[in-house]
Amino acid sequence: MTVAQSSSISQFWQETFALNKRLFIQLKRRPSTLVAGVIQPFMWLILFGALFRGAPQGLFGNDLNYAQFLAPGIIVFTAFSGALNAGLPVMFDREFGFLNRLLVAPLTSRFSIVMASVIYIITLSLIQTAVIVIASAFIGAGLPSFAGLSAIALIVFLIVLGVTGLSLGFAFALPGHIELIAVIFVINLPLLFASTALAPLSFMAKWLQIVASLNPLTYAIEPIRYIYQNSDWSLSSVVMNTPWVDFSLVTVLSILLTFDLVILLTIKPLLSRRFA
Repeated sequence: MTVAQSSSISQFWQETFALNKRLFIQLKRRPSTLVAGVIQPFMWLILFGALFRGAPQGLFGNDLNYAQFLAPGIIVFTAFSGALNAGLPVMFDREFGFLNRLLVAPLTSRFSIVMASVIYIITLSLIQTAVIVIASAFIGAGLPSFAGLSAIALIVFLIVLGVTGLSLGFAFALPGHIELIAVIFVINLPLLFASTALAPLSFMAKWLQIVASLNPLTYAIEPIRYIYQNSDWSLSSVVMNTPWVDFSLVTVLSILLTFDLVILLTIKPLLSRRFA
C-alpha cells in the first residue's frame, strides 16, 4: 500500500467518523428515537409474554417456554425495523438540502456518507439487542453464554447490514420521505408475520411455511432461538428446519452474508450515479 492510498483510507475514516458524530449529536439532542426503540420491544415482550403465559409447556417444542421462543423474534424484528428506517435521516438531508452540501464538499469518498449511517444504525441495533437480551432474561428466557451472545451480535450485525443497505438504496431511489415511509409500512409488518418471530413453521399453512423459509428474518431468528435453547451449540449444529432442507449455523451465516453482498452490490451502482 502506497503512502497516498494509506492517506486516502485515513481521510475516509476521518470523514466517516465526523459524519457519524453528527448523527449521534442529533440522537443526543432528540433521544426519543432510542428511548422508543427500547421501550417498544420491551412492551412486546411483556404483552406477548402475558398473552401466552397460559400456553401448555412444550407447545413450541422441546419444553421451550414462550419467553425463550419470543425473545429471538423480538431481537431480530427490532433490529430489522431500525435498519429499515435507516434511510429516513438521509432522505430528510436530501429534502432539506444538507446532502447537496455534503456532495459538493471536498470529501475523499462520498461513500463515507453511507458508511456513517451504517455504523450509526448498527450501533443502535446492538444497544437495543443488549437491552432486549437483559429484559428477556428477567421474564424467563434465560441468558446465553458469552459465546452465544457473541453469535447473536454477529447475526444481528449481518441482518442489519443488509437491511440498512436496502433502506439507504430506497432513500436515494425514491423521490421523497412520503414514498419511503410508505415502502417501510408495506415491508415491515408483512415480513414480521411471514417469519418465525411469533410462531413456529409447524403452526403455519404450507404456503406460508414456504414464504417464511425464504424470509431473511427467519434465517436470523432461528439460529438465535437455537442458541437460547441449546448451550452446546456449534457451527455445525442444525439450527433451522425448512420444508425442503435443514440448515446448519454456518450455512445460515453464509446465507445472511450472501444476502448482504447481494444488497450492497445492487445498490452500489445507484449510489455511484447519485453521488456523481
